Amino acid sequence: MSQMFQNVCQRQNSVDPGLLNSVLEIAVQIACEGREGRRIGTLFSIGDTEAVLSQSRPLILDPLAGHPRHIRNIESPDMRETVKELAQLDGGFVVSEDGTVVSAARLFEADTQDVAVPLGLGTRHIAAAGISLQTRALAVVVSESSLVRVFENGEIIAEIYPELWLFRLHQSQLKGLRVEQQDDENMTVVSRDH
Repeated sequence: MSQMFQNVCQRQNSVDPGLLNSVLEIAVQIACEGREGRRIGTLFSIGDTEAVLSQSRPLILDPLAGHPRHIRNIESPDMRETVKELAQLDGGFVVSEDGTVVSAARLFEADTQDVAVPLGLGTRHIAAAGISLQTRALAVVVSESSLVRVFENGEIIAEIYPELWLFRLHQSQLKGLRVEQQDDENMTVVSRDH
């Protein structure tokens, strides 16, 4: 497990820390690399798959439908590249408890009435807060501004600034006690202290 994500991955109980680490790694890659020379955003839900599927719907014919489960594991290098390509589509990904990417290009429709995200965060963040509040899933958002945020129970529990200069430009949205870590690769992780 990446040392940078250790505090984030071990502070919650609903998702395997290794799986969360894998999703965070790919989210940071998407935030840093974008695709075709442009920044992109996406959303990952992790865990509580049936509840998430019942509170979301496909925006297009699901590009992962019909493919064998064993090749859709988030740890597979081929699947990781597929996720990066599919992240260009609207919607997000549903990742099961065992790391299988169950569905892509989904619109998350969880009730957001009780969700309060900080001003300036858009519909992707509201959807992540809603799905994490209405289910036992965690949600990871890659914003088009290249930040990665993790939601649990409708609240931001961590922010990842893949490039140090981004950390200087943005004000953290986390409330309460915080832990900040920086590494030699210019990445900053801000999370709640457990």
